[in-house]
Amino acid sequence: MTLSRRWADLKPADNYRPVASGQLVRMVGLTLEAIGIDVRVGDRCCIARAENDIIEAEVVGFDGKRVFLMPIEQVDGLKPGARVWPLQKAADVPVGDELLGRILDGAGRPLDLKGPLLASDNGKLQGSYINPLNRAPIREQLDVGIRAINALLTVGRGQRIGLFAGSGVGKSVLLGMMTRFTKADVVVIGLIGERGREVKEFIDDILGEEGLKRSVVVASPADDSPLMRLRASQYCTSVAEYFRDQGRNVLLLMDSLTRYAQAQREIALAVGEPPATKGYPPSVFNKLPKLVERTGNGQEGGGSITAFYTVLSEGDDMQDPIADASRAILDGHIVLSRRLAEKGHYPAIDVEASVSRVMPHIVSDEWLQRAQLCKQLLAHHHQNEDLIAVGAYQPGSDQMLDLAIERLPKINAMLRQGLREGADTQSSLDALTKLFPVK
Repeated sequence: MTLSRRWADLKPADNYRPVASGQLVRMVGLTLEAIGIDVRVGDRCCIARAENDIIEAEVVGFDGKRVFLMPIEQVDGLKPGARVWPLQKAADVPVGDELLGRILDGAGRPLDLKGPLLASDNGKLQGSYINPLNRAPIREQLDVGIRAINALLTVGRGQRIGLFAGSGVGKSVLLGMMTRFTKADVVVIGLIGERGREVKEFIDDILGEEGLKRSVVVASPADDSPLMRLRASQYCTSVAEYFRDQGRNVLLLMDSLTRYAQAQREIALAVGEPPATKGYPPSVFNKLPKLVERTGNGQEGGGSITAFYTVLSEGDDMQDPIADASRAILDGHIVLSRRLAEKGHYPAIDVEASVSRVMPHIVSDEWLQRAQLCKQLLAHHHQNEDLIAVGAYQPGSDQMLDLAIERLPKINAMLRQGLREGADTQSSLDALTKLFPVK
């Protein structure tokens, strides 16, 4: 879809300001430069693309009297000297119960051909600040329907956690399973920078009709402008904030946080910000926590946003700058292993490399001890896997390894789960207790 409109479509509600227009003087890569307009960073502008056609852009920087603009859509048809008009207020986005079951783009426009969106309220892309001392603590378990997570990496309501994975190890399928099985009032899904084909497949094949009924999907495919991908990330967070403020428990799934960071990198480099860490400018690492900190619990007695962010580990490198920065600002991380995926072990959750930082506060001591013992056995077996494979290990040499060899088939059977199979918290705990009964 396109944001282009005719001049006649501009109404007073758009806060269109027909005076103090400027002109476009330069275009370099993704960046437009204009002079003669009085604007601030974050303001919106309209640019004349043809005699009766306009596009929208956002102010992303300035140098003296020159203003840097980032267009939201394709810039075909722009020419030197094109007129530029500011809009008087920041962009509002539609929010409300009317969004449930709908698929929207980063500007809040329907993509699902179900007719116009008549939202009951508007929200801000940038959200609002919450005093950390006013947030309710995380003390309640969240059932996500995945046995490996419920039993060994228990998630709390209001937690922010990362799904770290390379390409093709099943993260989208895992997100779809959590969408269907998680006990939440509302599910908000952000598909940021994905291939257009994958967006439709996720909605039709993974999410399904039942999952969509209580969900809001915000999609910005890879061929969208970086500014639109940035807006889509902020928009799905704004939608989640709206439902949290209504006292509801929200599950936010964003795929992926890496695409959000890459969109900001494109914008920052285009306006001349120097790269710092492996090509990422400093502003990228400034924006990541600002987005993540908008989620979590609200005030005591209010709603919550439990957020899962996928983080792409390029080349399965867990030391990637975005992966490293994300681990520091999230409340835990779940690592999906290519080694397990290649063995046909799904979901391919690497329990050894994963951690939930709030689990010790929301489960009993006995539960935590069983989970830690399970992780220890998996790690010990993995460390000695080559020795076992060549037959060089003599049973009885290592008591812990003997126990790991004995229990491994049952542990793997517990951690495997079918695509359409849900596992609630109690059944997950029962399976763990059966493996490790009270001593």
